[in-house]
Amino acid sequence: MVELYPNDFVDVPEVAVRHQLQNYVRNVRCDPKFANLNGLSDLCAKLVETKKCNTFDIVYKLLKLALVLPVETASVERVFSAMKFVKSQLCNKMGDQWLNDRLVTFIERDVLGTINNDVILAHFQEIDTRRFSL
Repeated sequence: MVELYPNDFVDVPEVAVRHQLQNYVRNVRCDPKFANLNGLSDLCAKLVETKKCNTFDIVYKLLKLALVLPVETASVERVFSAMKFVKSQLCNKMGDQWLNDRLVTFIERDVLGTINNDVILAHFQEIDTRRFSL
């Protein structure tokens, strides 16, 4: 009877990633175009420029993920923080669309702060006839 141990099974995707990483490191160390880069964004740009992003596609995807993840995480945290603020102020008595409208204006308040109120009023006056002037 043959005994099997957890280490006897090989995770094929993990092996492929390790193999590509090893080849990538060897390849890039020998290429002078990769000598004086300043950060991950420069590295990604150089991979595209040299078309090595096609050869080392897994490495390229990992690098893009490393560049995007902090920004996306911050954006999500910002939205949840805004939602908590808006919902707590109104004691959770609102519908989804109403909440969505308020969150957009709260999250983009820096942009909205640059728009003159008279321009907004004029825009809404033109949309539909109203019983009274805004």
